[in-house]
Amino acid sequence: MRNSTHRRWTKANRFVALSVAALAATQTLAAELQDLHLNFEPRTEDERLRVARATAAPSDFSSSQKFEELSAGAATVRALKDANAFSQPSGNLSFEQELDFKVGNGLFRKIWVSSPTSTLASDGLGPLYNARSCQRCHIKDGRGHTPNGPEDNAISMFLRVSIPGGEGIEEIEDYIATQPEPNYGGQMQDLALPGHPAEYRLDVTYKDVPVTLSDGETITLRKPIYTAADLGYGPLHPDAMLSPRVAPQMIGLGLLEAIPVEDLLANADPEDADGDGISGRPNIVWATEFAKPMMGRFGHKAGMPTIMEQSAAAFAGDLGISSPLYPAGHGDCTTAQIDCVSAPHGDGDDRVFEIDQTGMDLVAFYSRNLGVPKRRDVGDPQVLRGKQVFNDTGCASCHTPAFVTHRMPDRPEHSFQLIWPYSDLLLHDMGEGLADNRPEARATGREWRTPPLWGIGLTQQVSGHTQFLHDGRAQSLLEAILWHGGEAQSARDTVVTMPKPDRNALIRFLESL
Repeated sequence: MRNSTHRRWTKANRFVALSVAALAATQTLAAELQDLHLNFEPRTEDERLRVARATAAPSDFSSSQKFEELSAGAATVRALKDANAFSQPSGNLSFEQELDFKVGNGLFRKIWVSSPTSTLASDGLGPLYNARSCQRCHIKDGRGHTPNGPEDNAISMFLRVSIPGGEGIEEIEDYIATQPEPNYGGQMQDLALPGHPAEYRLDVTYKDVPVTLSDGETITLRKPIYTAADLGYGPLHPDAMLSPRVAPQMIGLGLLEAIPVEDLLANADPEDADGDGISGRPNIVWATEFAKPMMGRFGHKAGMPTIMEQSAAAFAGDLGISSPLYPAGHGDCTTAQIDCVSAPHGDGDDRVFEIDQTGMDLVAFYSRNLGVPKRRDVGDPQVLRGKQVFNDTGCASCHTPAFVTHRMPDRPEHSFQLIWPYSDLLLHDMGEGLADNRPEARATGREWRTPPLWGIGLTQQVSGHTQFLHDGRAQSLLEAILWHGGEAQSARDTVVTMPKPDRNALIRFLESL
């Protein structure tokens, strides 16, 4: 078992113990990347020390930590017992902000229609698309799901696509140059307006992979094989790289956006200088909104720097809806898809774009303020034992439990909150088993962003399933752990060989998040 005492729970506060040179390097990179999306006040030295104390690893696992049940600080909401648990506004919004949240929710749920139409505020769908609303993929603001069969038209899963080469972005070190697939763009759309063929149909088959645990129990993993069938626009490029994506849950995004980049970079150890086998590194991406490189925080490979850009990219790629950041009315269609590019679109009226900046601001506000439910059973003995197992096994090396957000005068709902997302938002090599072999900015084909774990125990209640990982292949939390490889291989193997009561306690802890 890895000795994790020096790294236990959080490297986000390593700035307290880092050498002067290492700290200076972290601060330099943070200054280069900047938190351009935030208006914040620099921390005082006293605040730094308070943050370090609040997020430090516990030395005693016999009781819960102070404020641990408040996963999102003052923004935490009560844990509902129905499917609406992820659809509540943050607990500390003002009355006026709750109105904005509800209007944003309306836009998030809006069913878009094709152009031309008399409903000018809702036209512009497609011509190629994956969904007619944001809510269609993020059902109940939770996770999407994999196909239940070839006739399943309600999946919230698609394939990203690209080919090697193209011009890189010189400002980003280690940027892996890729370009859209010539016929299909950057994303495969499985739906289309009348008169336009859909790009493909997603076929998924599974191969059983048995894993034997310490007590002789056998867990059968399902290894997916993806096929882009019924191609509507000719064959794929021979070098096409496909990556499956299931829609992630939406809670707590504004708080993740408000974590200081310096604190996130303090976790990074790309050369594994401390020798613990964990080499997390930031994805650095081009921010269209600011025309500068920024740290990626959102998406399965941390390919998006802000919620605004993530939302605008989803409107373009998933719905074919133009916005100020992504102004093409035809969405992800390529120049080879002539009928799509020349079809009627919904832009060019008083809105200019199919969704204007006011609409984007409201959708982004809604997305930032979906509340994180309160933790359950934090003092339960089995949960506490599972928390210790989580720590001792090394899970917390990537799933960093706690951070404190920036102090922000114009975003008080996210300002200086102690939060418990259980993620470092960094890229980690997860091994060949989970590799999609498709790079994204600095992320290689084996790297994935550590997903936040808060709310994961409510997945069944909200989404009606327990499908995890980027493509939903894991049908339980234990299966998700058993798919871990690469940097997480040691922790995964420890879970396999540990006594069953400890393994059960670990799962019980995760279910409490």
